[in-house]
Amino acid sequence: MTVTDAAAGERRRVSAEGSFGRRRARNGVMWTLCSVALALVVIPVVWLLAGVVAQAVPDWHWNVLTTNQIGNGGGLLNAIEGTFLIVVGVLIVGGVVGIAGGLYLAEYSAAGHGSLLRGASEVLAGVPSIVLGYVGYVSLVVAFHWGFSLLAAWIVLSVLVIPYITKTTEVAVRNVPTAYREGGEALGMRSGYLLRRLVLRPALPGIVTGLIVAAAISLGETAPLLYTAGYNAKGPSGALTHSPVGYLTYDVFTFYNEPYKSAHHLAYQAALLLIVLVVVLIIVSRFIVSYSQRYSPDRQQKMSRRHRPGPQPTEALSVQGLGEAVSPPPPTGA
Repeated sequence: MTVTDAAAGERRRVSAEGSFGRRRARNGVMWTLCSVALALVVIPVVWLLAGVVAQAVPDWHWNVLTTNQIGNGGGLLNAIEGTFLIVVGVLIVGGVVGIAGGLYLAEYSAAGHGSLLRGASEVLAGVPSIVLGYVGYVSLVVAFHWGFSLLAAWIVLSVLVIPYITKTTEVAVRNVPTAYREGGEALGMRSGYLLRRLVLRPALPGIVTGLIVAAAISLGETAPLLYTAGYNAKGPSGALTHSPVGYLTYDVFTFYNEPYKSAHHLAYQAALLLIVLVVVLIIVSRFIVSYSQRYSPDRQQKMSRRHRPGPQPTEALSVQGLGEAVSPPPPTGA
């Protein structure tokens, strides 16, 4: 080896070491930035949860769940019942319209028409909730003479969550492999039966995700409900119009600013109940998604790979590069 070759080899070695060092430095910087970003998300959430729990638990009484509000005290039964009715109604109204819209965009719409509808849905998703609440107040509460009512709250909140349900449904249906549809058509299945049996089942986890997002939004909204549902310290009457209903976010929003300790206690207890409801909602959604994923194409592929028989000894040897042909044993009489 000449002196020139040795010098060139040394330069390549030094360049490789420098490049490796730079990559390690960039990797360390990126991991640090990711850790900082994660901390910026986790720390405020933990701080908020700890603050609510610390304020609500010492003054917690179980009769909060069984009694209605009385002045600046009492319980939260009226708000719990109203919140439950609002969320269930939004899931029914918004869920039906949103899932139908997602199926139409994914399966039946033409290219130009579908782009127009998607753009309109994205614009609707960007409208502030308080604007939708005010429009609902002017049109439903005042113009239609419904008054503060459960039906007005359902319609406004459904308009608010429909874009999210539509988008998740469309994406989930589009992710179902085309082979499912082709197989169903080859077997002579009707369009509706094929859609119900072979397309919606694998898409169910995505659809459930959209519904969970809609339920979480309905739980946490305040401004649209102030304009449409009003508030009632009594339990829901069951009437769809001319009957205000209570809800937990009103208690958090209003009672926290009251100068009374009992009102502050109710505000923190309502916030704690909202947190518990969201956690329960997430847990239930995980169970539903886990149950429905048995129809998912990805899960079926993973299960098929898991149950695939392992390689035979000869195949294993060939994988390791030791798969030369093994000569048979010599005859006995040799």
